[in-house]
Amino acid sequence: MGQVEPVEITEEGLLLRPWREADADAVHRACQDPDVQRWTTVPRPYLPEHAQAFVTDISRAAWRDGTGAPFAVCDAGTGELLASCGLVSLDGATDTGEVGYWVAPWARGRGVAVRATRAVARWAFDALKLRRLIWQAEIGNHASRLVALRSGFRVEGELRLACPAPGGRREGWIGSLFPDELPGPADPGPAGSVEARRTAVFGRPQPTLFATVRGAELRLRPMEERDLDAIVRTCRDPHTIAWTTVPAPYERAHAEGFKRDFAEAAWARGTGAYFAIADADDRYVGSVDLRISAGDPAQGSVGFMTAPHARGRGYMPAATAALAAWGFTTLGLARVEWRAVVGNTASRRVAEKVGFTLEGVARGALVDRDGGRVDAWVASLLPGDLA
Repeated sequence: MGQVEPVEITEEGLLLRPWREADADAVHRACQDPDVQRWTTVPRPYLPEHAQAFVTDISRAAWRDGTGAPFAVCDAGTGELLASCGLVSLDGATDTGEVGYWVAPWARGRGVAVRATRAVARWAFDALKLRRLIWQAEIGNHASRLVALRSGFRVEGELRLACPAPGGRREGWIGSLFPDELPGPADPGPAGSVEARRTAVFGRPQPTLFATVRGAELRLRPMEERDLDAIVRTCRDPHTIAWTTVPAPYERAHAEGFKRDFAEAAWARGTGAYFAIADADDRYVGSVDLRISAGDPAQGSVGFMTAPHARGRGYMPAATAALAAWGFTTLGLARVEWRAVVGNTASRRVAEKVGFTLEGVARGALVDRDGGRVDAWVASLLPGDLA
């Protein structure tokens, strides 16, 4: 793209300026933060010489060679270093730049990244005449995704990252921003959108939910390693095998994969929540999940299975009702759907006790273990049905 002239930008209480050698100590301190090391590709361990090279040779070369535009983000009043934000790459052939940022731990919770990203984007569109900005982040980095959303980016899908963080996922999100989509300095932007609210939810650790059955408390909590043997026993039970598509024979590796590739991955993607149900002694008694529809973000679907020793105790209706209530209130769902193979009367009884209304039979709606199509009962639950 050719050399990019270093500039200073002052906007919304922030001063964005080229890096200086005197910034090295603050950069070194900020990059000791576990979140910076977890979600970025900074060297580990991050040493003083890494910070020194970044604020001098690396940042100066990016401006000089036209490969990027790295800014130190400072408090406009005090000059304190708050963050790093800028264009981490520039493509002159398509007039595209990629935005990247991190926020020092002492500056979080003040909207620094959003204000800085908008300022960089405005400068990139106005001064560099870029036609598009892109944003990428590892799946699960909801804090970065929330900044992108509040800066006007549209998150369009997933891609495998060229340079994943060490020990992180290879899968990433990608989003883009065009000049007419950038919110103005005083514009709150899409911060209140359903997508932004859900990103904030999934950006926190998965919660523990509670339900009560006959005076006893149930806990719906994230799946843990100690639950896996109980999951294996449940999935080897003839009733589970008959009415689900769990692998048969079901091995410990299947349970490990379910925890990693379904339960943990769904929370990282923000597409659903899988819970282990635990009794008063914190023993596994079942699993329940709520998945957000890809085609209709206002709709979700539930699935569940009960450990053989815990059947008939009312655990599953109470747990499913608690999860549905969380979906309505926290995720803003408008409808939750239940489906089961026609004939699975035990699952149907659970749904009816929760308050689901049977809507009929969907012919060939489910795939069985052999790849064939089978009919399914379909029922729905609306927020008022739980009252």
